[in-house]
Amino acid sequence: MLQPRDIDVQELARALFVVNKHAKTAPDPKYLYQLKKEAIKKLIEEQAATKIGLHFSDHPKFSHQHSTLLVQIADYYFHIPPSKDDFKTLKHLGKLDQSYRNPKTHMSLSHAKKLLANYLGWPLEKPRPTHHRSTYYTPSSLGKMDSPFKSKRYKR
Repeated sequence: MLQPRDIDVQELARALFVVNKHAKTAPDPKYLYQLKKEAIKKLIEEQAATKIGLHFSDHPKFSHQHSTLLVQIADYYFHIPPSKDDFKTLKHLGKLDQSYRNPKTHMSLSHAKKLLANYLGWPLEKPRPTHHRSTYYTPSSLGKMDSPFKSKRYKR
């Protein structure tokens, strides 16, 4: 596990950006969002990240407006769910400002996950099979010359 003095905060921020970007389009983003949230919480505890304020979310839950916590890590900004104390201690910044974008980043998702998991002391998530087959799956025998279903009577 990395020690606080060994942390390259800029590299962790880049990894967080990549994980967050992929989580937004992942079919099952739970692990990626958990990785992001826990890494940011740890960076805040180690004072390597700064809580900026609260923003209204662009994606209301069940048609109700809610707020997210804006956190700065190096040159990057992220949103995570706020705690109750955040509402008491931080300024609400209002509507999300769409004009600011994080810097462009080039890093593979696998490398980003490895960096964050190592930082948190977590095991890496096991890769899932890409094709989920039903228990009722039967391979097609169409086009096979040696089909066991071929009738013996109609042999040519």
